[in-house]
Amino acid sequence: MRIQVRRTGGFAGIERHAEVDTSGRPDAREWQALAVRALADGRDTPPAGVPDGFRYEITVDGRTVYAADPRLSADQRELISKVLEEGA
Repeated sequence: MRIQVRRTGGFAGIERHAEVDTSGRPDAREWQALAVRALADGRDTPPAGVPDGFRYEITVDGRTVYAADPRLSADQRELISKVLEEGA
């Protein structure tokens, strides 16, 4: 499973992008379960968000959903943090 996160917006407007490929990872099942839950909480169109807040595109195996601060679900927040910390 390939998980990609793109973060835009924020006060400085600096974009970040990272991705994680779960194939071959010992924790692949945990990543996959988290990704499925995060996708279920996403929107098919970008939400409005708040001024200076971050907006996110979460793509899992070609399916993209959108989310924005401060209305991230706990699963979205966890997945985004993990991908941006551990991804390339």
